[in-house]
Amino acid sequence: MLSLLLTACSAPTPQTAFNPRSDYAAEGLDLFQVIIVLGVVIGVLVEGVLIWAAIRYRRRNDQLPPQIHGNTVVEIAWTTAPVIVVGYILFLTLPVIFQTQAPAPSSSMNVEVIGHQFWWEFQYPDANVDTANELHLPVGRTVNLILHSSDVIHSFWIPALGGKRDAIPGHTNFIWLTPNSTGEFPGQCYQLCGYSHANMRERAIIQPQADFDAWLAAEQQPGVQPTATDAAEGAQFFQTSTCQACHTVNGTSAQGKIGPKLTRFASRDTFAGSIFENNADNIRLWLKDPPAVKPGSLMPNYHLTDHQLDVLVAYLQALQ
Repeated sequence: MLSLLLTACSAPTPQTAFNPRSDYAAEGLDLFQVIIVLGVVIGVLVEGVLIWAAIRYRRRNDQLPPQIHGNTVVEIAWTTAPVIVVGYILFLTLPVIFQTQAPAPSSSMNVEVIGHQFWWEFQYPDANVDTANELHLPVGRTVNLILHSSDVIHSFWIPALGGKRDAIPGHTNFIWLTPNSTGEFPGQCYQLCGYSHANMRERAIIQPQADFDAWLAAEQQPGVQPTATDAAEGAQFFQTSTCQACHTVNGTSAQGKIGPKLTRFASRDTFAGSIFENNADNIRLWLKDPPAVKPGSLMPNYHLTDHQLDVLVAYLQALQ
C-alpha cells in the first residue's frame, strides 16, 4: 500500500514517457496504455478467480475430494482468451511498426546523432553545424535522426520525443518524428556503454521555427576572438596546447575532432554530457581534473596551474 501511495506523488518527472511531445512518442504511449489496461483487467480477473477458488474449494476435512478429468469448456476458454488478447495487441502494433520503420518523408530535416563515450554529438549536415549534448529542433517540422556510434553501443533516448533506439558502431539506425511542443526535454543514453554511462545525458530544445533559424545562423559563425586580457591569453594557451588536438573552434587553428566542438560553448546551458550547468565554477572544476568528476572520461587530467585554469575559463566563457 505504501508503494502504491508513493507512485501517486506529484514530484517532477521530466524524463517520463507519459508526457509525449511528438507524434512518435504519442503512438508508443497509446500502445502502452492499451497493454496496461488489458494487463490490469486480466490480472484482476485471474486473481479474482484464484481467490474465489481458494475460498470455495478450501479443504474442509481430510477426505480425498472427488477426482475429475477436467472441464473442456474452461480449458478451451483459458487457451483461446490469451491468443485473442495477444492477437488484438498485434493488430494494433503492426501498423505502428511499419509506419515508424518506413523511410522518413523526403522533406524531413536530417540530423546526424553520434554517440561517444560519454557525450552526444549532433550534426546538421544541410547547415554545416556541429554541436554537442543539446539537440535543437523546430516545432512542427519532421526531423530524421540518423544514429551512429564512434566507439561502443549506445542507446539514444529522450522520453518526451519517443522510444529508445540503439546507436551501433558500423551500423546506421533512424528515428523520424515531428515535435509538437516547445520546451526543453532531458534524456540520456539507455545502453550500458562504460564507466560513466549514467553521466551520458542530452537535452532536446524544441523551438519556434524563427528561434531555431536564429540559433542555426549563430552556430554557423566563426568563433569569437576575445579582447579581454584573460580571455585572450586563454585563447592563446588553448590554441598552442593539447586542447586544440581534440576540440574545434571555428576560425582558429583548433580543429580537433575527438572531443565536442566548442565554437559557441558559452551559449550552451550544460556541458560534459549535460551533467554540469555551464558556469565558471563548474568549468573550472571540470578542467582541473575531468576523470575525478566524470569517471572514465577520455579527457585526462593535464595538471593545469591555477592561472591556466583562470584564463581557460575566461576564454571558454567568451565563446558566445
